[in-house]
Amino acid sequence: MAHAVEAVVVSAMRTGAHTIWTAIACTLALAPACVSAEEGFDTEHIFGFMIGSDVGNPGERELQSQTTGRFGKGAGTYRAISQEVEIEIVPLPNFRIEVGGTTTMHDITGVPDINDRRQLNFQGASLDLRYRLLERENAPFGLTVATETHGDRIDEISGAKGRMYGTDFTLAFDRELIPNFVIGALNLIYQPEWARFEVTGLSEKSSTIGAAFAGMVRVRPNFLLGGEMRYFRQYEGIGLGEFAGQALFVGPTAYFQISERSRLTLSWSMQAWGRSAGSAANLDLVNFERHQARLVFGVNF
Repeated sequence: MAHAVEAVVVSAMRTGAHTIWTAIACTLALAPACVSAEEGFDTEHIFGFMIGSDVGNPGERELQSQTTGRFGKGAGTYRAISQEVEIEIVPLPNFRIEVGGTTTMHDITGVPDINDRRQLNFQGASLDLRYRLLERENAPFGLTVATETHGDRIDEISGAKGRMYGTDFTLAFDRELIPNFVIGALNLIYQPEWARFEVTGLSEKSSTIGAAFAGMVRVRPNFLLGGEMRYFRQYEGIGLGEFAGQALFVGPTAYFQISERSRLTLSWSMQAWGRSAGSAANLDLVNFERHQARLVFGVNF
């Protein structure tokens, strides 16, 4: 039975991005065009790898499914897909709480410094807290501070077992550049992480800082199209110690309001430039992946 499940998982992972894009194109074509957009933007969910300053209205509850794929290392075959299910609530004005659990699949063969493995495991849980400090309607831009804390038993990169803890700190800015037509967003990111691996007993500490920019255009009342550009620098130690590598990701993002209560976001990024410490290569495939993709479906209840 275990081998059968593994075969299905690996087969699904090898389907690739073409199937995902085809499914989304069909959804966009078949969904009703009569869904009307509210005045202005709600930036809570329109971005793929980034976040906006909106946090929802008091009393809102949402169920969200987020699928993230990471593909390609320096050599061999590398595919890692995580599936996170989250529940979001807005108990107070300008304050949002999100609790989630994640399952990961890994298909790794012949990648330097990472053991070969094909597996499906429950990875861990996360708690995401967001507080909006400024509203776009009453300030030059929207501003939200977000902290997402996670505790894992599986390393998201290598798939190795252990204990992993980390927190993602984000400052999210956004502003309507053309009212009800173009929105821009900026994220400033700091991600300290600590890990202890089960087999080797080794402990590792790392930290990542980054800046990301996104722009979205309202193509139709229920359809936004744009792109995201994200730059990261990774260091050893949680206090930005020795430099390990850097990478720049760019790619398109699409947001579709399926109905009054449901939504879909699709984002894909390619590493356009990067460099690991001590390397002259134009990509950092040691600390980062070649491609990243994300599919998010959410529904209010």
